Amino acid sequence: MGTSRPSRPVLLTASAAAGTLLFTALTPGGASADPRPAPRPVVRDGTPLDPPDKAARTPRAAAERALDGADVPLDTGAGRGYPRERRLDPEPPNPADKSIKLGLTPYHAIAPELNEIQRIGDRVSVEIAGRSAGGHELYLVTVTAPETAREAARQERMRRLIANAPKAAARNQAIKSSYKTPVFINNNIHGNEWEGTDAALKLIRKLAKAKDAGTRKLLTRNRLYFNVTMNPDGRIAGTRPNAGGFDLNRDFITASQPETRAVRRIAVTKQPAVMIDLHGYVNGTLIEPTTPPHGENYEYDLFLKNTYANALGMEKAVNGLGYTEAKDGVKPAVIPFRDQKEGWDDWPPIFTPQYMPFHGAVAAHTIEFPLQVNNAEYESQPVAELRRRAAVNVDIAGAAMRASIDFADRRGRSLIADQIEVFRRGAAGAAQVPVSKETVPGVPGIGPEDVYTTRFPRAYVIPAGGRQAQRSAAAASRLVDHLLANDVRVRRATRDFRLGGRAYAKGSYVVDMRQPKRGLANVILADGRDISAKVSAMYDISGWSLGRLWGASVTSVGKGDAARVPARRVHASTRVAYVAPRGDLRLRLDDPRAVAALNSLLGDGVAVRAAGTTGNTAAIVPGSARRLAREAAAEYDVAFHATRARGGEVLRRTRVAAAVTPGELFALREMGFDVTPVSTGVLNSGFDWGRTDVLFVSAGLDHRKLTGEAKARLDAFFARGGGLVGRGAEGAALNSAAGLLPVTAVEGNGDANGVVRVRDARGAGGFGFVYAPVWFTGLGDGVRVEESYGSGNPLVSGHWRPADGGRGGPADAAGQASVVSGSVRGSEVALFGTEPLFRAHPKGEYAQVARALFAAR
Repeated sequence: MGTSRPSRPVLLTASAAAGTLLFTALTPGGASADPRPAPRPVVRDGTPLDPPDKAARTPRAAAERALDGADVPLDTGAGRGYPRERRLDPEPPNPADKSIKLGLTPYHAIAPELNEIQRIGDRVSVEIAGRSAGGHELYLVTVTAPETAREAARQERMRRLIANAPKAAARNQAIKSSYKTPVFINNNIHGNEWEGTDAALKLIRKLAKAKDAGTRKLLTRNRLYFNVTMNPDGRIAGTRPNAGGFDLNRDFITASQPETRAVRRIAVTKQPAVMIDLHGYVNGTLIEPTTPPHGENYEYDLFLKNTYANALGMEKAVNGLGYTEAKDGVKPAVIPFRDQKEGWDDWPPIFTPQYMPFHGAVAAHTIEFPLQVNNAEYESQPVAELRRRAAVNVDIAGAAMRASIDFADRRGRSLIADQIEVFRRGAAGAAQVPVSKETVPGVPGIGPEDVYTTRFPRAYVIPAGGRQAQRSAAAASRLVDHLLANDVRVRRATRDFRLGGRAYAKGSYVVDMRQPKRGLANVILADGRDISAKVSAMYDISGWSLGRLWGASVTSVGKGDAARVPARRVHASTRVAYVAPRGDLRLRLDDPRAVAALNSLLGDGVAVRAAGTTGNTAAIVPGSARRLAREAAAEYDVAFHATRARGGEVLRRTRVAAAVTPGELFALREMGFDVTPVSTGVLNSGFDWGRTDVLFVSAGLDHRKLTGEAKARLDAFFARGGGLVGRGAEGAALNSAAGLLPVTAVEGNGDANGVVRVRDARGAGGFGFVYAPVWFTGLGDGVRVEESYGSGNPLVSGHWRPADGGRGGPADAAGQASVVSGSVRGSEVALFGTEPLFRAHPKGEYAQVARALFAAR
């Protein structure tokens, strides 16, 4: 067992069966112990928890709300104090709300409840933090002692000083004596994990009514923020994702959904020092901190010290409620850092508690209450039993909330000092402090397996000028705006400069890594790390570099004084939009915005031609459509340059039948394609192929389960020239069953994921993303290799090991075809072994799919 981690059980088995890690534990003394709760199944976009026949069928309106960018801004409260009461407009009663069966608060009853609570006294304020993809309001509640406008402004000045001038904040006596500790409690991020919302409402009401001196002092020293339900769409429908089909607790680094962007604004503007995120269901109650690997961009010594201490308090509070396994079915609480070896990690910044530390949360937790009431249990258990379980979960969630608030109240000055230190290290370029028993006293069992640090570069540059930079101008603009939305400081060069021994043009963007939120800047821009050798399997994705995957050119600079670069700080990227004043126009199809602009023009009936005979890498727009091109340039922020090229074939709006994941469906809609969601069931119901040009398959369409009539209709579609774009094992299986492209699809390790090196047909290098990677061998006549995995070890960052038996690893994929295409009996086919549309991560690959769809029609 070793002596470095006496409190953790020894892991005997960790097998990846159907995406679930299975654990067997021993006590330190070697006696058999009750198995600790296994982590939940890894949840991809819609699988494996959804029925196998289910492909994404989310409403177009949900994607439109997520993409329109018109998020509700948070009330800055300028010139106002607290409370800031607001009368909420309730939605009509909805008897179909899934909360009702559990005896919990339906969404339509939340607004009336909050209106009533606001009338109780002068402690509770409510604002609209945003709207969900389904159009429902998100309620952010602030509970604190009354503040005059002058005092509220003083609190805001202190918060800004902490975030922007941490060295000065560390010496500021007013912060030490009177700054209120911000605490954030996030509820119901997964719609069918309901109970946090009800616990929050009960606690808010109790705090509003309490007349004891302890509560008065508590609210004088703290501001408590409650996101009452982050996912009203799922709460109403009883689904894990929102109306757009997105798991919001996988969306934080990309922020593709309005609910996630709302919490991001809360993180930036409220700057909580402590936060908890309420979930279900793991028995006993799971309370983070987590197992390794730990995110390498955190100031983990400060984070672990506080998160572990708060976990102990929550554990005591939860166990102190008196529930037992024999009487109630409730096992004692579990702290993964202490009680498990691996499988519940905090490596990727896609989860709420793993994102919030970059904005100053020095104690952040996922809490999993114990008694399951969703999915099969919701349908099979008697109502009385469901309501008993839900009531227990509400009680446990409330105990975790109260313990966290008490922790923040007791240790507020220390927590704020640690928050300041996080930002100070970033601004000063100070080294991280590796965790050990000396640097984090009081936390048992710290070992070398817990040490994850990184070496931050001196700066990142997103270059302007040059052919590559021009090609990626739209991608660079999007990446810069994303950095700014995450409160990362970006400057734009006012003249040409040199940095780190390289010359850059005026207009290049510079991210100086000596800034308070350097960790978040690095999370977004860095390549990441290959952690395959560190642990046997991961809870979710392990690589995510937006610097590599979003299509922009990004340079890491190790040396030089970035502060001396002649540059101005920017608060928005420079617009790319341009239309040449004369001649025909050329639009590069290398970005999802460009594809959306093209689809808009095609929808308006413009006679657009492909720029060449192969690849569809650009489109030629006639000069007669200049007015429409100007409208498209303004809407999508893309450039139309003058060209003398006449172009090749006429492009037409492509109608896509898509059996895909929610993330892929969202990406197709983002690019403006005319998409009809389909599945095995839809095809068996008599789908009309007359309005379809291309079938895109990655999930939810099993050829073996099609009826004879459905197979005949599908065969007829291909016989008349209908195209196929397939992704992954399911797309390849459909291709094989239909007898189309002559290739053999080889499946890699199903748990593998990350950023990979690839090479296109010309030999040019690039980057892609994989999740359960596939490659193609046995290429028959006429098969074109569009892209291959890099040689050697193609994995740049992430987790990719060989599967059981030693096969399916990156060495087997090296040099193999990752994307293939060809024409078969008049049908154009393209197959992807990578994940070019995964959860808004590889935006730089979206256009590759778009070009395949245009070619396949």
